[in-house]
Amino acid sequence: MVGIRFDKMKAMFFDRKAVVGAMDRATRKVLSKFGAFVRKTARHSIRKRKSVSRPGNPPSSHVGLLKRLIFFGFDTTRKSVVIGPTPLRGTPVAPPLLEYGGRARRKDRKGKGVTAKYRPRPFMGPAFQKEKSKLPALWAGSVRKQ
Repeated sequence: MVGIRFDKMKAMFFDRKAVVGAMDRATRKVLSKFGAFVRKTARHSIRKRKSVSRPGNPPSSHVGLLKRLIFFGFDTTRKSVVIGPTPLRGTPVAPPLLEYGGRARRKDRKGKGVTAKYRPRPFMGPAFQKEKSKLPALWAGSVRKQ
């Protein structure tokens, strides 16, 4: 019978504080980098121009506000990254309407309330799809002993 001391046996399991801590740090670092990549790609897909973009293409930015409102943040409780535009009061079109399309109430030129139909102009989904292939390389060698 081979004898192994309890403290040596305990050191072989992955639930140790050092391993869990290293995983948490690596997760935060990798997902934050990924969030930055997706944000940059989404921002670059939005062109500043006066004309309206075609449905199915990223939206046009007439003032530059949409580009500046795209953020990312690491959610520590869910260990995930949230990437996307933040809604701004007073803007005529909310970011989800741009991404997915839909209907919204707004005022026409005469001040009368009308329902407007918006066709999708996705920019976050395509940016995520484009950058998703970088994730395995970001994870490679990310967990290291401190």
